[in-house]
Amino acid sequence: MKEQIADGLIIAVSGYVIVFLALLILYIVFFFIPKIMRIQIRTKMKKEGKNFDETECITGEMNAAISAAIYMYINEVHDDEVGELTIKKISKRYSPWSSKIYHINILNRKNW
Repeated sequence: MKEQIADGLIIAVSGYVIVFLALLILYIVFFFIPKIMRIQIRTKMKKEGKNFDETECITGEMNAAISAAIYMYINEVHDDEVGELTIKKISKRYSPWSSKIYHINILNRKNW
């Protein structure tokens, strides 16, 4: 019994550790990708002889507006579809699960 509890604890702890490590890795990746991209853009613009201005970057509000516009455009492109739902009645086959023959009271009567 103690071995089963120890095995269960090991599995639970290792599962939590794996999940939290995966979340930490995702956080690090999503935190540093914009910074790495900004550095790459800055070096590329310096090679071209242009000046990199932080204010020219797209902000979160601009991203939200662009994504909302794209979403609205895509929804307008679709044809209006008719919302008809067709239901076909299918005759039920016999199922012993719903049969009244096998009611639970029969089991109680045998024990009397």
